[in-house]
Amino acid sequence: MSQADRVSQTDRVPLSVLDLSPRSEGASAGDALRNTLDLARRTEELGFHRYWLAEHHLVPGVVSSAPAVVIALVADATTRIRVGSGAVQMGHHTAVTVAEEFGTLAQIHPGRIDLGLGRPAVDRLFAPADGDGPPSGSDQPAAVSGGPVSGGAVSGRAVSGGAAPGRAATVVDGLLVPAPPRMRLNADRLRRQFALVGYRPGAGDEYGQQVRDIQAFLRGDYRTAEGEHLTVPAAEGADLQIWVLGSSPGASARTAGELGLPFVANYHVSPSSVLEAVQAYRDAFVPSESFDRPYVMVSADVVVGPDEDTAAELASPYGLWVLSIRSGQGARPFPSPAQAAAYPWTAEERTLVADRVETQFVGGPATVARKLETLRKVTGADELIITTIAHDHADRVRSYELLAGVWQ
Repeated sequence: MSQADRVSQTDRVPLSVLDLSPRSEGASAGDALRNTLDLARRTEELGFHRYWLAEHHLVPGVVSSAPAVVIALVADATTRIRVGSGAVQMGHHTAVTVAEEFGTLAQIHPGRIDLGLGRPAVDRLFAPADGDGPPSGSDQPAAVSGGPVSGGAVSGRAVSGGAAPGRAATVVDGLLVPAPPRMRLNADRLRRQFALVGYRPGAGDEYGQQVRDIQAFLRGDYRTAEGEHLTVPAAEGADLQIWVLGSSPGASARTAGELGLPFVANYHVSPSSVLEAVQAYRDAFVPSESFDRPYVMVSADVVVGPDEDTAAELASPYGLWVLSIRSGQGARPFPSPAQAAAYPWTAEERTLVADRVETQFVGGPATVARKLETLRKVTGADELIITTIAHDHADRVRSYELLAGVWQ
């Protein structure tokens, strides 16, 4: 590979991995988890910086539903790479249980555990509809069905992403910032699903305090409103790093900035609002003991093949997979290229998934490296986190191998 095909030493930032433990059509949950362990070992060998696991529930095609458990398995299967959550959905948990779980992990694997925290904003969806959906700047709801929004076209309530509704797509210094998608949500179905996984109504409003409480448990100085000192022995003094993940310029970005924590902006989930989210975080940033300046990681969906045509074929099922999320089925098992080619798309369906398909980085190694470098420059990212899904596990591993070869 020529030097011109490589990312320059000056521009290079660390690459990390986000894994959903995806289940392909015809595979089992056990297959997906074993693939996760294999991919973690391989990406560690390739020099990736972090390996994060998502939290999704009640999803046919996603097996990463218990991140603390899978993180323990991955940390045991590896030796160097940092392992963490991308993200624990705090609407389903309490600060105490999260501090206990991740404190336990960090006591056994000190200096290697990341606690990524997400804020579900589904309360806005369950409020009486005002015709506009969540206000611009609100966080997207957490994924029950494998994406930023789930539900079918039953309630008739249209919802946009964190960017201003109706805003046109733009290209910023070579980076596509698509128009916010509009999806119709079945609020009753969402209520039932979130209830099954322990969602507490109003949890989104508790998020900032939950993050502060976890920090206090780690320091060992937590006190109740009545002044009672309580300790979480597994968490106290644990060597772990807290991150905040967000898809909009809402409460997550502000919380990360106000507490001086590192922030992950989700270009792969909500590309329409990534720049606003990063800016809101930087605007709110207050230096902390851990970070004296903002630290931003940005996510991207990536498929790398040995050449452009092969990469395009490997990525061809992605749109159908996203459609299963946004049409309310929940993320289906990842289809094969042949299944994707046989699907009779409608124009409306293609519009529904266009923002995600058009912002997936697909191509040969040099092509994808250039696209990632554009993402880094435009967002000012200090680190990039890559998520890759392919029907065959070998193709997925090979995508990370090819990317590492050109990036490093």
